[in-house]
Amino acid sequence: MPRYEYRCRSCGDTFELSRPMAESSAPATCPSGHDDTVKLLSTVAVGGSASAPAPAPRAGGGCCGGGGCCG
Repeated sequence: MPRYEYRCRSCGDTFELSRPMAESSAPATCPSGHDDTVKLLSTVAVGGSASAPAPAPRAGGGCCGGGGCCG
């Protein structure tokens, strides 16, 4: 089950919850009992580099770049 990170706007604490993806945006109560919380972006979602463009597809390359392994 995925883990999601939340921050409490009342006390400033950060905490994690394991919950199904379908419930990731559902309200979460902080361990101190406050209801005013916000889900934080995961480091996976904000990782990577925007300065490096994706490589352009190779003409006639097939699924692996035309190495002959894909038939």
